[in-house]
Amino acid sequence: MPFRAFTPFTPFTLLTPFTPFTLLPFHPFHPFNPFTPLMKSIETPLNILAVGCHPDDLEIGCGGTLAKYARTGHRVVYCHIANGNMGHAIIGPEELRAIRMAETAASGAILNVEVIGLDVPDLEVDAKNPDTILKLIDTIRYVRPDLIITHSPDDYMRDHVEVSRLVFNASFSSSIPHVYTEHQAYSLIAPVYYMDTLAGVGFLPEEYVDISDTIEIKLNALNCHESQVKWMRDHDGIDFLDFVRTCSKYRGLQCGVPYAEGFRVCRTWPRQTAKRLLP
Repeated sequence: MPFRAFTPFTPFTLLTPFTPFTLLPFHPFHPFNPFTPLMKSIETPLNILAVGCHPDDLEIGCGGTLAKYARTGHRVVYCHIANGNMGHAIIGPEELRAIRMAETAASGAILNVEVIGLDVPDLEVDAKNPDTILKLIDTIRYVRPDLIITHSPDDYMRDHVEVSRLVFNASFSSSIPHVYTEHQAYSLIAPVYYMDTLAGVGFLPEEYVDISDTIEIKLNALNCHESQVKWMRDHDGIDFLDFVRTCSKYRGLQCGVPYAEGFRVCRTWPRQTAKRLLP
C-alpha cells in the first residue's frame, strides 16, 4: 500500500507495471472493458470514495452521507487533496498543515472512515499536475470505488473546481492499463456524484440523502476542525456549525425530512447506472 490511514504525508511509490491480462479488449468480462456492468447494489457492501479539496470540505458537503454509509457496513475512504495550510490569517502554513492533519484524523475517527491526504498546498491544486494526477489515480485503484463523491464543477473557488476536474479525469484514467501506478488498473469508470456547493448557491440537487439520523455525527466531525470553526466564530462572527446545520435543514425541507444532503449526478457515458447508489 502506498499510504496509511491518517498518515497522508507518506509518499506514493510508482512500481514496475503489472502483467496485463490476455483477454481480448472487448471480451464482456475483460477487466478493462468500459461496458463492465456495475455488479453491486446498495444492499451489498460498497466501496465509497469521497474526494474533497481541503480538510473539512467533505464534512460540510457530505459528512452525514459518509457517516450513514459507514454505519450500515460500507467501506468509506475520505481523501482530501490539499493540506489546508493557508486556512488561517495568523497561524503559519507549516504549523497549520500539521494542525489540520490532526483535526482530519480526529474527524475521520468520528465518521468511521479511512483518511488519505495527498498533501498539495492550498491554492496550488492543479488538475493538470502529473504528480497529483498519478496520486489520485493510484488512490482510486486502491479503493476500487463503486461511486465517487466530490465537488461540483461550479463550486465557489478555484481549488474546489480543480479537484472536481481531477476526479473526473483520474477516474477515467484509472481504467487505463498503461498508466502505471502501484495498484493495478481498475476497470469500472465509477459513477461520480457532486456534493452541494458552499451555502447551496447555484446548486439544484437531483438526489437527496436523509441524514436526520447522522446530522449530529456530521456536526461533531466538523467541530474537530477547530482551527477553522473557532477562527470563523471569533474573527468573522460566523457560527459555522449553525451555518452547516441550516444548509442541511434547508435541503431537508426540500425533500420532506428534518435534515438532508443534496447531490447531482455526473451524466456522462459510461458512468451512469440505473441503480440507486446513495444511501
